[in-house]
Amino acid sequence: MRAFQRMAVCIIAGFGFTVAPVCSQSYPARPLRVIVPTSSGSGGDLVARMIAQPLSERFGQQVVVENRAGASTIIGTDLVAKAAPDGYTLLMAVPAIAINPSMFRKLPYDAPRDLAPITRTAIAANLLVVHPSVPVTSVQQLIALAKARPGEVLFASSGAGSNTHLAMELFLFLTQTRMGHIPYKGPGPGIIDLASGRVSAMATTIVGVLPHVRTGRLRTLGISTTQRITILPEVPTIAEAGVAGYESSAWYGMLAPAGTPAEIVTRLHAEVVAILQIQSIRARVATEGMELAGSTPAEFAAFMQAESAKWAKVVKSAGIRPE
Repeated sequence: MRAFQRMAVCIIAGFGFTVAPVCSQSYPARPLRVIVPTSSGSGGDLVARMIAQPLSERFGQQVVVENRAGASTIIGTDLVAKAAPDGYTLLMAVPAIAINPSMFRKLPYDAPRDLAPITRTAIAANLLVVHPSVPVTSVQQLIALAKARPGEVLFASSGAGSNTHLAMELFLFLTQTRMGHIPYKGPGPGIIDLASGRVSAMATTIVGVLPHVRTGRLRTLGISTTQRITILPEVPTIAEAGVAGYESSAWYGMLAPAGTPAEIVTRLHAEVVAILQIQSIRARVATEGMELAGSTPAEFAAFMQAESAKWAKVVKSAGIRPE
């Protein structure tokens, strides 16, 4: 009977009565889905699946992770931007959400307008790696090689305008060097060709390349974060290795469609941040070279704005023309 009464109240709300708090109190009443705009096995996918299970237990409702990759994450992001603002369709955003405004003249959504930040969830370091056949063992040696052979050293990326692409463009800008860019459809194919020696270098998330680093199929020169990471304490940061001001990390965060009731956003924020504090999850994420990073919705919004401004400058300096 109580469930029926709540349903009736929510139906009445559709006719303009102010009863949103009552509807929010019954949330969630059905399964949720988290859209990951990248492929299965990516960093965003890993984080989403780590959060989904404990969130299901806390909500008493199934939380399903759906991969909707394609078009530089535009397909999955647009799906959430246009979804009903009821808290049942969420987005696990990746850095492309802050990069795409500079890479595309027209997007089917406006992220600051159409999406409501919930929290940043994790940060993953990018590793600057080379194939062992490349005659360098340090960042400075790679810079010297690129200056001696401008445009001849080839680097892979997971696609034009991706975080892996712009991470290298930032490196080239700060070191005043030139390399050849070979874009791939996702990080996996690029890493495969790098491990095979078809390309020489790549700056990509630790999640994808760590197994190859451990087996000696790839050589690590530096880490993109401002501090060294526990899992590879012997590897210097790129800034520490002589490229002052360099920082480029992959990050992930949860958003909902704009207009989602504040009570639901607050509930989601509280539950996800609590999950990010679970020690077993933190330990598992650390083995993947990532760090969990909860934030308030306002902090996450400010972070994304700063990221957009940063990468807009990189895109302009690299002479990349928006599509």
